[in-house]
Amino acid sequence: MAVQSSLRNSEDPLLILYRRYVDFFRSRVSRTTRTVRLLSTLALVVTLIAGGVGGRRWWQIWREDKERGKRLLRRNSGLRGKDGSRLIYVPYKDSTAKVVIHPTKPTTFDAHRRLFLHPPRAAGLGDSQMAALVPPPQTKPGLNLAFLHQFLSLLSIMIPRWNSKETGLLLSHGLFLILRTYLSLVVARLDGAIVRDLVAGNGRAFSWGIIKWCGLGSFASYTNAMIKFLQSKVSIAFRTRLTRYIHDLYLNENLNYYKLSNLDGGIGQGADQFITQDLTLFCASAASLYSSLGKPFVDLCVFNYQLFRSLGPLALTGLLGNYFVTATLLRRLSPPFGKLKAVEGRREGDFRGLHSRLIANAEEVAFYGGADMEKVFLDKGFKELKGWMEGIYSLKIRYNMLEDFILKYSWSAFGYLITSLPVFLPAWGGLGGVLELTDIAESGGRERSRMKEFITNKRLMLSLADAGGRMMYSIKDLSELAGYTSRVYTLISTLHRVHANAYFPPRGTHPELFSLSDVQGTIHKGFDGVRFENVPVVAPSLYPQGGDELVDMLSFIVHPGEHLLVSGPNGVGKSAVSRIVAGLWPVYRGLVSRPRSIGTDGIMFLPQRPYLSVGTLRDQVIYPHTEMDMRDSGRRDHELSRVLEEVRLGYLPDREGGWDCRKEWKDVLSGGEKQRMGMARLMYHEPRYAFIDEGTSAVSSDVEGLLYERAKEKGITLITISTRASLKKYHSHNLVLGAGEDGAGWEFERIGTEKEKQSVERELLELRQRLGQVEEWKQRRDEIDRELAKVWVAGGDELDPPPYVPADDDDDDDAVASTVSVAMQSQEV
Repeated sequence: MAVQSSLRNSEDPLLILYRRYVDFFRSRVSRTTRTVRLLSTLALVVTLIAGGVGGRRWWQIWREDKERGKRLLRRNSGLRGKDGSRLIYVPYKDSTAKVVIHPTKPTTFDAHRRLFLHPPRAAGLGDSQMAALVPPPQTKPGLNLAFLHQFLSLLSIMIPRWNSKETGLLLSHGLFLILRTYLSLVVARLDGAIVRDLVAGNGRAFSWGIIKWCGLGSFASYTNAMIKFLQSKVSIAFRTRLTRYIHDLYLNENLNYYKLSNLDGGIGQGADQFITQDLTLFCASAASLYSSLGKPFVDLCVFNYQLFRSLGPLALTGLLGNYFVTATLLRRLSPPFGKLKAVEGRREGDFRGLHSRLIANAEEVAFYGGADMEKVFLDKGFKELKGWMEGIYSLKIRYNMLEDFILKYSWSAFGYLITSLPVFLPAWGGLGGVLELTDIAESGGRERSRMKEFITNKRLMLSLADAGGRMMYSIKDLSELAGYTSRVYTLISTLHRVHANAYFPPRGTHPELFSLSDVQGTIHKGFDGVRFENVPVVAPSLYPQGGDELVDMLSFIVHPGEHLLVSGPNGVGKSAVSRIVAGLWPVYRGLVSRPRSIGTDGIMFLPQRPYLSVGTLRDQVIYPHTEMDMRDSGRRDHELSRVLEEVRLGYLPDREGGWDCRKEWKDVLSGGEKQRMGMARLMYHEPRYAFIDEGTSAVSSDVEGLLYERAKEKGITLITISTRASLKKYHSHNLVLGAGEDGAGWEFERIGTEKEKQSVERELLELRQRLGQVEEWKQRRDEIDRELAKVWVAGGDELDPPPYVPADDDDDDDAVASTVSVAMQSQEV
């Protein structure tokens, strides 16, 4: 009964705690006045009402934001902030997520320029002879001061501020790394205690040790998972920073994306390889470096201290000496993995470029039937890549054999020697040796204690060997990181050189004629017209080579309403004129004047090859505007429909499924529709001046005339580049290139003048004279045919023709008819 009574009166401790605080609050409330209670009740009611209203308002704002995100995502649009930032919506699960993109400030580029274009001489990246090439060609990727400067320069982009998101991720990552080190130490001690209890036959302590082991293991598993998760987050954060920085430097008003490959040539044609693959590998390697170096370093410090306490100073000296000898040996015998990885990345980019080239020109290759030739190019590129990678793998085999033998087996044997010091040399064995000397009489108990200490020290030695091994393995990882760092640094330094136009000849030399370091002309933006004053039209070459002059000292001016036709033979530099005005090619000499802006009330260019972007049908008409720019300018979809009607494309929205339809437009539209889409962009933006480079070659003559007349009605001054004389009637001036004996001359004249009429009459006279010589040419051709038909034999005698008479045309027809009739009769039989 007593037992039952005690069970009946026992209560839950949580229930006791709850009742205690309830009684406490009741006593406090009972001592308050009536006024305080009313005020408290009123405050509670107001708080609940305000919370409900605020929650409802938050729910409405959240719902409107989600609806707006879905709408803007469907329309391929976003929102623009007052500071120039852009708010875009990206798909996330079944809804959308907001992403704010802040542009990189120009002052940031100016501050970083000295890191990438003017590195310190101690880094080994500055070269007086090749000042414009950073890094210089003789700087090989490797573990040196150049790598340190390159990595720190990139780190200033990846972690711009001490209070940035990346700093928080690194601190969190470091906290979990330290926590894992502490857990490793606890596991080592718990492992020794479990083995001791097992040898001693203490079942209760052994069972409790197993329970603690399982609980500790679950927490350690969570720690390891968080370390990998945070490492991936750090990698993504680094890549986000670098990608946005490179995009802001790559895609801007300075046209660096064009100049990088067509004028500079510092990274070849593989900018996409640098921005996508090399940047990804660099960020992943840099993020893993934090854990592959930081965590082992902390482990080395903690475990060395613990082993120093357990095994004494002799063990610590041996361990440090072992680290030094191993690091020196592996450093001297390690192949140049950084250089090998850099070359591998370049050859991967070349092989990828061959495939991209084939995809971009698949139709032309198919028409020519050039699959076999392209296959030869691809096989050759892959063979070179394969040979290089096989060479790397053969080097890795020998290095991995040496590395595994030293770090696994040699270190294990050395660890057994170190852990035996308290037993065989107790005077040099630290705390373990002291216990050996004091407990030498207690043999049974000392053996169990010795077992515990041995297991603990062995676990520490294993963890220490793992940390040391990862430190030694990181030598190879650092070499590969040096290769990735060199490629990313080369990309950004080349972009800075293009952005700053920092092309200088080597010291003590003169720049090559018409090279990028010999640009002395001026381009003036803000002129109401297009003007050339003594400008040589030069096709530039890749730096540091000089270009080829196409037209000598071109001078002309186009005022509003003066439509210009640029004509001449192929290859004389007609399209080069538009490239110079657009800023794609440099102005080596003279002055070029043009309107300030691109698009509305400025100047616009329609290239030879129509370009259709990724996005909706609306995006094709308003390009290069976005739907956000269109909405800010007050334009609506019904205006776009009117524009398409003007260029005879009004059927497209209904045929393709509306303005928000997304397709691969370069495959959907025909050649004529692509060119009319370019003219639709011209009608939408309504610039004051427009360069049209063979923009209507695939359009019928009646629609072509309608397009030109409509553009002139909108007040657009047309500058057309074409070889068709039929377009003269839509222009008032004609610029003829390719004149003179060397083809570098030019003529600028007004259409319809007496001089032009005389030149036309002169051309007609020349044509009549040539037509009068047709009969003479026919007689000469017959003479040549008769001479070619003669056959001579040995001795110089002429061989007589064979004894047959050529049939007349009527005889040939009769012969064909008889042959057909005979064939039909044979089929009937």
